[in-house]
Amino acid sequence: MTQDERRLCLIKYLLKERAGEKISDIPADELSQKRLLRSLMNIRPAKPVSQEFIRMQDAYLQEEMKEKGIIRLSQLSPARKGFRLWQGDITRLAVDAIVNAANSALLGCFIPCHGCIDNAIHSAAGVQLRLECARLMNQQGTPEPTGQAKITKAYNLPCRYVLHTVGPIVRGPVTEEDRRLLAGCYLSCLKLAESYGLKSVAFCCISTGEFHFPNEEAARIAIQTAEAYQKEHQNSPEVIFNVFKDNDLEIYRKLLG
Repeated sequence: MTQDERRLCLIKYLLKERAGEKISDIPADELSQKRLLRSLMNIRPAKPVSQEFIRMQDAYLQEEMKEKGIIRLSQLSPARKGFRLWQGDITRLAVDAIVNAANSALLGCFIPCHGCIDNAIHSAAGVQLRLECARLMNQQGTPEPTGQAKITKAYNLPCRYVLHTVGPIVRGPVTEEDRRLLAGCYLSCLKLAESYGLKSVAFCCISTGEFHFPNEEAARIAIQTAEAYQKEHQNSPEVIFNVFKDNDLEIYRKLLG
């Protein structure tokens, strides 16, 4: 089965789940179909799905990942001892774990094709990630506290695990509590990764962007927290700081020397 055929089958399955959606409305061009498929996956609630859908989705997403290109740890140049810096799409990294900047519901982003990292990670991993997150949250019974972390499988991502953490939302000037909670995100992820015996963790720029934490101060907290943890823990994972924007790349380059 070709990628085009898989994509159409996945779209039709997801449209049939939704009452009132017409299969005749599927666009003809590839880009529009890809956006529609991602949108339908983004808005799909955490409910059971057929094994046939999972098999087809996995084959489709893994082929899409191959096309994007997988980046391995050995391809990333060290920035300083224990740290690497890489600019690009975090979903391409074949490391032990990547960190997702989640919201307190921990179910991923439901806004179709939204530009946040939460959306990108769930879209590339597949619907199983939301289902696993939903199981964790049902067991917990309360929203995920800021500064803590959960671990899940990575499904169709090239990494082994995803660490989900909720960063502080800055409203006005940055407070000491904001700083403490952001440091807690990095610390919780490192502790969780070490407890699972993971050797490498790629962090996104937690709480910057839509959560409004100033980029340079957030980067400084990230580096200081990770550096202190590595000094105190012999089995601490190696840290990859993953950036997407040019200004974040320059900030980390400056702070890492």
